[in-house]
Amino acid sequence: MKSAPLILITSSMQKAGAEFGDFSLSLSNRYSLAVTAAGGIPWVMPNIPTPDLAAEAVCRADGVMLTGGDDLQPRLYAQRLRPALRKTVGPPEPERDLFELQVIYETFRRRKPLFAICRGLQILNVALGGTMIVDIPSELPHALNHRRMDLKDQVVHDVAVEPGSLLARVIGNTRLGVNSSHHQAAGQVAGLLKITAQSADGVVEGLEVRPGAVEKMPFLLAVQFHPERLCARHREHRVLFERFVAACGKGAKSV
Repeated sequence: MKSAPLILITSSMQKAGAEFGDFSLSLSNRYSLAVTAAGGIPWVMPNIPTPDLAAEAVCRADGVMLTGGDDLQPRLYAQRLRPALRKTVGPPEPERDLFELQVIYETFRRRKPLFAICRGLQILNVALGGTMIVDIPSELPHALNHRRMDLKDQVVHDVAVEPGSLLARVIGNTRLGVNSSHHQAAGQVAGLLKITAQSADGVVEGLEVRPGAVEKMPFLLAVQFHPERLCARHREHRVLFERFVAACGKGAKSV
């Protein structure tokens, strides 16, 4: 019989952890709970940016999940930013950025299932050559309020989902109510990807592999919202994890 799929989950860092007050791994437990509920085994990875570690970790995992967190380093997607815009960018996590880039490239090389959430969508797009909207309120002043930190686990707006997309097939609908806790978003979309969900103001809410490139990544789903905070109460968010873990299970090791 096959063992439960092992899901590599990336993490954030914090300067002072609970145990010794030193630089520590940090991640909401909701990601692991969502993976476990979907039948997978969560494997939360620290940010140790060495190519050999990233390669070995992706090799051992049956699938990869990129999680939410702080802003990307601007140097990854822009040569320069005007000072007012740069001030909107949070403190960098260079070790995380580098480790996740290594993980993304290795995941593509090995064609492992990939599920990217919020910041995960953004770094995926940047890794493949896309750009960023650095601060939605500054660059899109007429946009919705996408930073609803007071309602992290509540539906705050709808997104339109492209008919026939992986996201539409999984949720069984072309409309989806989502939460929203970000101030950045994907800008120009990388050539390998296509937009499959958008909010009413045009902000990218979902990305997938272009139809002609599906053979490069049999399962890739990237969303700008946080389904791990909604999946316990909303079936359409729970099935995202179930379909991802099922895709990972196709390559799970036999025992």
